[in-house]
Amino acid sequence: MLNYSEIISVLSPSRPGPIDKKISLAVVDSRDALPGSLFVAIQGDRVDGHDFVANAFLNGASAALIEKPLKDPTIDAVMVDLRTIVREETVALMRETEKPVCFITQNTVTALQKLASIVRKRSKAKVIGITGTFGKTTTKEAIAQVLSGSFVTQKSTGNHNNEIGLPLSLIALEPETEVMVLEMGFYVPGEIKLLCDIAQPSIGVLTNIGAVHAERAGSLEMIAQGKGELVEELPADPEGIAILNNDDAFIRKFDSRTKARIFRYGTTPNCDLWADAIESFGLQGIDCRLHFHSEVIQFRSPLLGEHSVYTILRAASVGLVMGMPLKKITAALSQRTEQLRLTPKKLANGTLIIDDSYNAGPESTIAALKLLKDVPGRHIAVLGDMLELGQYEREGHERVGVAARECADEIFTFGSRALIIATKALELGSTDVLSFSDQQIDLLIARLVGRISGNEVILVKGSFSMGMGRIVKALESML
Repeated sequence: MLNYSEIISVLSPSRPGPIDKKISLAVVDSRDALPGSLFVAIQGDRVDGHDFVANAFLNGASAALIEKPLKDPTIDAVMVDLRTIVREETVALMRETEKPVCFITQNTVTALQKLASIVRKRSKAKVIGITGTFGKTTTKEAIAQVLSGSFVTQKSTGNHNNEIGLPLSLIALEPETEVMVLEMGFYVPGEIKLLCDIAQPSIGVLTNIGAVHAERAGSLEMIAQGKGELVEELPADPEGIAILNNDDAFIRKFDSRTKARIFRYGTTPNCDLWADAIESFGLQGIDCRLHFHSEVIQFRSPLLGEHSVYTILRAASVGLVMGMPLKKITAALSQRTEQLRLTPKKLANGTLIIDDSYNAGPESTIAALKLLKDVPGRHIAVLGDMLELGQYEREGHERVGVAARECADEIFTFGSRALIIATKALELGSTDVLSFSDQQIDLLIARLVGRISGNEVILVKGSFSMGMGRIVKALESML
């Protein structure tokens, strides 16, 4: 929460007296604006937020951050130029009027980050940062579920994990919050360092290193370099704690990059916390056994797929370093929570769809295929292009082709890159493989519907921009 005086003091050379008006959250989508919110107008590649300031005010926003003149002449707001000294008459007007305020700044994204930093610095909350190639959002949810039984806990909403989303989450930080759980995304080196400068995490959780975004980052080594910025920015032991995946060859070596205390998790006994006896029961979740010092607990989690043991290990690791007993942690992880990915959907005719259409990389697709195999029925994999793999594009798609051959009775591929999946599966002996270009989605759906009798389990997965969700919606409406 911020008041108008703080906004002016942080973003301008002025130091006004008290202005008894506050904002409780910041938004970048005018449709999300509420009374007491700050609308941040951002110039994007396709959409300019400045064109939606009037709409944000109509929806109740109290103020807006802008960086250029507004085109809409109907906007009736107090204009406060933060690039210079704010006049006392303007301050007085803000105190007296009920009109919304437009704060004019040099760069709205930078201004948003500065405001988030102020909220963070005055909070006593412990911040937990999570980064890695995949599993960040599910890990965030699991950690919040574990900690909420012992601490006043907040988490970032959705996948707010970049230079805009993370500050939005921090501005909503409540005064009574004891723990804030944040995702930290990565595209280029330096990005996670920036997020750490804003959020000041004391616990860093590393999930894994994979080839997603390699097109921009260049190589797995560069991705590892960027993700490792989180442990580099942690405070020294005992305040700082780096929670590392010991099963990941890149992350295993991150101990040399930090002064924080190291806590390792994995599936071998040389970890601080480790799991074995891992067994998937399809849509009924997984069983595993956790080992911490001399304590051993076996339990079932509703999370889907054997790969979810790593989500369990990460959440349990955070609970342990926060002083929670393992028994209380496993009790929390035994409770059903929202399945953010790999969402099962039963159709009217009995067909089951495993909807994992949000995004895709080789590792997450292979994990989804293994889950598909664990669910009884005739297995159909509908796989789209995996984008931004750079130099790992062919190798990544071929690995998925191997897994598809092992896990699916029928394979449908969508897009030119996914054709590599089909070719590999055919090479290995798959006989029921159909491939479609990214212009043939209607034909793919028609052929798919023609193969469905009611006992099928269908996995739908591909990169977000492939629009694989269209296939799921079509099946839901037709069957």
